[in-house]
Amino acid sequence: MNPLISVIIPIYKVEDYLDECVQSVIHQTYKNLEIILVNDGSPDKCPQICDEYAKLDNRIIVIHKKNGGLSDARNAGLQIATGEYIQFLDADDILEKQKIEIQIGVLQKYNYPSNVFASCGWKHLKDTVYEVNDNQKKFGILIKSLLRF
Repeated sequence: MNPLISVIIPIYKVEDYLDECVQSVIHQTYKNLEIILVNDGSPDKCPQICDEYAKLDNRIIVIHKKNGGLSDARNAGLQIATGEYIQFLDADDILEKQKIEIQIGVLQKYNYPSNVFASCGWKHLKDTVYEVNDNQKKFGILIKSLLRF
């Protein structure tokens, strides 16, 4: 099984981080991705950066909308997402290269249906790096139908 994963990235005033974030998704070991960049009315260079990425990778879809906040931007992405699973990512964060592949592996290993979402550890990139604790291998499961903010 190789389900399509929709990665939704809300974007607002993050031009200093956006390139590294999008690169981390493009270079995932799991390739069956739909990457949805939601420009939430960002006044900086983010709209242009998003459009350039859409020209470079046909998996990238860009939504340009009036600023409505994080939840509104995520909902805009959800409205067009076609993947079996959803991955939310903040534009000032990055994904480890195998993150999506590992999450899908866990979901498939335990036969979770396509209406769930796995969540696991993360690293904070702005000022301080927090390492993922390998001893905490718990996965949170969210029902996809409840993913409205």
